[in-house]
Amino acid sequence: MSAADAAIELDRPTGSPPASARATFLSDTWVIARRGLLHMRRQPEALSDATIQPVMFVLLFAFVFGGAISVPGGGSYKEFLMGGIFAQTIVFGCFGVALALSNDRNNGAIDRFHSLPIPRSSVLAGHAVANLLRACLPIAFMTVTGFVVGWRIHSGPLDILAAYGLMFAFSFAMIWVGVLLGSLVPTPEGVQGVAFVVIFPVTFIASTFVPTSTLPGVLKTIAEWNPTSSLANALRHLFENPGGVAPPNSPWPLEHPVAYTLIWAIAIVVIAAPLAVRAYQRSIKS
Repeated sequence: MSAADAAIELDRPTGSPPASARATFLSDTWVIARRGLLHMRRQPEALSDATIQPVMFVLLFAFVFGGAISVPGGGSYKEFLMGGIFAQTIVFGCFGVALALSNDRNNGAIDRFHSLPIPRSSVLAGHAVANLLRACLPIAFMTVTGFVVGWRIHSGPLDILAAYGLMFAFSFAMIWVGVLLGSLVPTPEGVQGVAFVVIFPVTFIASTFVPTSTLPGVLKTIAEWNPTSSLANALRHLFENPGGVAPPNSPWPLEHPVAYTLIWAIAIVVIAAPLAVRAYQRSIKS
């Protein structure tokens, strides 16, 4: 147990039982979530995937590769790029969740939690809450960086709220993918390997950095139905940036990117959350 964990445990109320099971669950969930937030604050280098990495992608594609990429229908490539960077960063968010859970399994923190008189479900819920709050950080970083490099929003307040709401909805879905990955893969090194092999291609065979029309053959079809593409296109559509309107006779996901992204977010939660809980329960019994 780290000093942060010990400090949090000392902060826990003692001597008087919670008023109800629900109050106990919420209280213990917040204790676990606060522990995760404290770890992020005391280990800022662990947040490089949520802070430095997205900024590097923005600068790299905006100023190095951007001059060689044209946007169909015209418009600023920097404005086209930001929807993709937001989408990529959100999908990569599952990587941090998986690493945090895998680290807790290996350093004995999970075993320690389960020896305490707290609901077991509060451990997973605490991880989910901490990482949902963590998702705010890269979104804020990307927003500021985008404005600095020349990104502009041309839509109204309701569309802007819808865009940020869609980002948080998809971030919540990806948290459960991260919990599933962190429960199935026994070591942090294994998590990094699997994430690189599975997650990395998902974010690049998409409209993240280039229009799908520039991709060849089967890669184009995969990109058109890739949820990363639909999230990027939905954000471009809601921010009224280039690439937000699909060309005539495009596949359904490109013509209805907001609806398609919501369907994916709901489907991921419905499928991944039960699988993640089951995998987590098996991992703590093994």
